[in-house]
Amino acid sequence: MLTWDDQSAHPVNPAARASSDGEANTRAKMDADTAATSAASHRVNASDKRIINGQTDVNQLVPFKYKWAWEKYLATCANHWMPQEINMSRDIALWKNPNGLTEDERRIVKRNLGFFVTADSLAANNIVLGTYRHITAPECRQFLLRQAFEEAIHTHAYQYIVESLDLDEAEIFNAYNEVPSIRAKDEFLIPFIDAIADPHFKTGTPVADQTLLKSLIVFACLMEGLFFYVGFTQILALGRQNKMTGAAEQYMYILRDESMHCNFGIDLINTVKLENPHLWTPEFREEIRELFRKAVELEYAYAEDTMPRGVLGMNASMFKSYLRFIANRRCQQIGIEALYPQEENPFPWMAEMIDLKKERNFFETRVIEYQTGGALSWD
Repeated sequence: MLTWDDQSAHPVNPAARASSDGEANTRAKMDADTAATSAASHRVNASDKRIINGQTDVNQLVPFKYKWAWEKYLATCANHWMPQEINMSRDIALWKNPNGLTEDERRIVKRNLGFFVTADSLAANNIVLGTYRHITAPECRQFLLRQAFEEAIHTHAYQYIVESLDLDEAEIFNAYNEVPSIRAKDEFLIPFIDAIADPHFKTGTPVADQTLLKSLIVFACLMEGLFFYVGFTQILALGRQNKMTGAAEQYMYILRDESMHCNFGIDLINTVKLENPHLWTPEFREEIRELFRKAVELEYAYAEDTMPRGVLGMNASMFKSYLRFIANRRCQQIGIEALYPQEENPFPWMAEMIDLKKERNFFETRVIEYQTGGALSWD
């Protein structure tokens, strides 16, 4: 018996149609099996991952290859804090008291804030607009996302201090344009942001990969690992004398965060070197050494500007030794010989600050109106 196909004017044999449908189903099943097999063959193998120029799916966090990056991500999450947790009432009273701080001490505070209020924004821009795009290991990307958020917290913290002390916001936030010692540091950093943030920049060649590696070194070892340390030491020295204790407490937590950023960056740098040994040429290493020397000069000039006279038991010349000591440490951490042999740390108490653990009971000092995620109730 013949039937009429709805889509044509020709008769169709039902048996032939059944046979045709069966063949179509078989082909569909075979295609599905082939697709499944193909998909399984494209599953990520940890050994195939690379920090840069990887070909694996960046959306698949596991299997882990860089477990150290994931562990550092978890550690930073465990250290979470917010600026409003710190009570600034003592700092406010001290700042408003005409005899509370010397002019040299006030200069330190304002210069510090003038640098830091924009410094962490530069660091965040470098991550979000540059570094993140070029890192192909999702474990490392996970840490970078957390780091970018922490940079935002740090900018928030400096703004919170500026607001609490009722400082001239225009003066403080524009210091990176108006204060030469601050501007010089930022001008040193900005080209390394621009190079990898350029939408036309792509890794995959030795020159481009060295450009990215150089940027990683500048931000991990020189910005977060060197440019922050004069300011950290100065504010923490105030705190050790029971002055500006709220600001000092925030700086302690920021220092802890930045130390973790620095350590992560150094691990990232060393892994890139391990996976791409051809990048670590003698010429490239000499270029890095020169960047270290320049950074030490810039940070020392900043120390001289912020401390034209001795204050808090410190003077600018002490920072020359300290910055050289730190530079030696950073060089050695990425496999470069010390630039300034036999330099010693004139501020051994800073080592204790860097090893700070968040053990303070915030319920003793926090502003009780602040509630993380609305989770706290004071009823």
